[in-house]
Amino acid sequence: VCGRSVAAPPSLPTVERRQNDRETGGDRSCEAYKDASRLVSDNEKRLRLSTHTPEVSPVGVEIRESAVSAEEFADMERFVREYLVASVESEDDGGRMRWYPWHSAEYRFNHIRNVVEIAERIAREEGADVDVVRVAALFHDVAKLEADQDVHAEEGARVAREFLESRGEYAPSFVQAVVTAVEDHSYQGSVTDLSLETQCLVEADLLDKVGANGTALMLLRMGYESRTHMDAATMVERVYQRGKQHAARVDSDTATDIAHRRLKRVRWFRDWLESEVTAMTAEETEVETR
Repeated sequence: VCGRSVAAPPSLPTVERRQNDRETGGDRSCEAYKDASRLVSDNEKRLRLSTHTPEVSPVGVEIRESAVSAEEFADMERFVREYLVASVESEDDGGRMRWYPWHSAEYRFNHIRNVVEIAERIAREEGADVDVVRVAALFHDVAKLEADQDVHAEEGARVAREFLESRGEYAPSFVQAVVTAVEDHSYQGSVTDLSLETQCLVEADLLDKVGANGTALMLLRMGYESRTHMDAATMVERVYQRGKQHAARVDSDTATDIAHRRLKRVRWFRDWLESEVTAMTAEETEVETR
């Protein structure tokens, strides 16, 4: 591991400091990465090769074994969670993402788990490589709390590559597919420009911001900013409009169906509020005429 350029460890607070370490030989970065890696059990099983000869059932149906076991994926989860925690703890000033209480290691890890679940569902139904998608989803925001927004995808890809190459024996093609998906998950163009696995990740990342989760976060923001319930119409409408923008970007049938269901719940909640809070209808009209 130490002979290569390695991923930024949690103890380094900025991308600039990581670059300085790489310019001085990468020794410091390598040692810090080892420290982060020790947070995962020393007794972890070695990752299996993703290239294997599939078994065939007596009736001729191919049975494909997952390249990532449940134990291996759990080890990855522990690593990602501890990496996020260490990223926050290394920031003396609270960090770039801590303007609101939910921008924390726990919130970010919960978002990652949500994306993993949604991405895996899309991948299964759309015929993508499920292992590539769920591992990429797990690592997609690992550097979110330590890197600037415009480079967090590249930094996350660096961490993913370092983990997969140094802690397992995955085939290079598998590692590259995961790294590519993580690196491209912030792509702002059409998702159809991307590989199917990357598309599944991007769509899942967008969908986690749509629906009940996005509404709950907006209501938390209202409390943090000392807003009253009379502002709810404006805030929920904002969630709905952003949700429509995110929904417009997804392309797969599975993601489109999820988006429509989630937007329907936001509309239902907005209508429910309006029916019970007298002044909210007037506020809604004002929002729509702006």
